Amino acid sequence: MSLFDPIEIISFDCYGTLIDWETGILRAVKPILNKYNVRLSDDTILETYGQIEAEVEAGPYRPYQEILREVMLRLGEQYGIVLDRTEHNAIATSLPAWPPFHDTVASLKALKSKYRLAIISNVDDDLFAGTNKLLGVTFDHIVTAAQVRAYKPSLWVFERAHDSFGCSKETWLHTAQSLYHDHVPAKEFGLKTVWIDRRQGRPSSGATPEAVASPDLTFPDLASLVRELGL
Repeated sequence: MSLFDPIEIISFDCYGTLIDWETGILRAVKPILNKYNVRLSDDTILETYGQIEAEVEAGPYRPYQEILREVMLRLGEQYGIVLDRTEHNAIATSLPAWPPFHDTVASLKALKSKYRLAIISNVDDDLFAGTNKLLGVTFDHIVTAAQVRAYKPSLWVFERAHDSFGCSKETWLHTAQSLYHDHVPAKEFGLKTVWIDRRQGRPSSGATPEAVASPDLTFPDLASLVRELGL
């Protein structure tokens, strides 16, 4: 029996899997660093971002806009920069316009023809509302950190999603780029997972912390998953 035979619902991490969040982060952060003559490689910026964001999200729950402002504040402090109000808000302000990957919209439309689709994302509802306009489909379920008051990799996020979906774990496939945020907790929760390895062998884990997980299948992009499913 194929991994996909019993699947009825596919859930997605959004930022990093459907949305090119690393491009979005760099477009928000790099000009500010350059303005203050802080010249860093893209990978260094992304790795620093990922480390700081994970540290802040591991603390008491705060809305994601506050998380992003704190990340920007700590980035500035790390490099001796005193940010003005606009710079402090740069990541949060830009997020709703971050671009989908080139294959996202067509792939979601193809998958929607056969499966229920869901979002499980570390984001505020109002921020995701902007992103949702770019994705081209109507999701059957949307589960955000704001609703759950917790951030992945917390298992509580997947428990709440399970309650919302009303499905068995055997019929649910979780699809994501981040091993740290998604595959580690999803596998612990007992789900089948597909890794969309958007970084495709680049030497670091980018804007997500390093982690070790065992996804059931790996594809370089979402279009490859759609082809595997024959859609």
